[in-house]
Amino acid sequence: MNIVLVEPEIPQNTGNISRTCAVTGSTLHLVRPLGFSIDDKRLKRAGLDYWHLLDIYYYDSFRELSEKYPDGSFHYATTKASNHYSEMCYGIDDFLVFGKETKGLPKEVIDKNASCCVRVPMANDARSMNLANSVAVILFEALRQNGFPNMK
Repeated sequence: MNIVLVEPEIPQNTGNISRTCAVTGSTLHLVRPLGFSIDDKRLKRAGLDYWHLLDIYYYDSFRELSEKYPDGSFHYATTKASNHYSEMCYGIDDFLVFGKETKGLPKEVIDKNASCCVRVPMANDARSMNLANSVAVILFEALRQNGFPNMK
């Protein structure tokens, strides 16, 4: 699986997501600008000693990533989606795309890809779920659908 973070802002979230990617064999794609330095000690601490297990790539824009994978199957996580994450079918090489913590994905990305947008159900009064938790919930559903490949 491929996890894409578009302009992440909080180093601890990205570190936690990095660890989740490492333990699941997923690739992490980070789209700049990042809200922190990749040398940030909070980022490193959250990822613990799993950095050597992680495949991580950096892009200057989401467009750059999209052009690199023109045949990729992308799913976009947003609170504005009508589809629950569990209603989608995921392939093992799919891209799960998440926006920045404070604003989510840009409206134009959501509007252009509405049929591929997914959300995690939440209480009616809740605004959003923590980014690292959202990644884990959706990623593990995608891995479950694919039989947890290369995992014990």
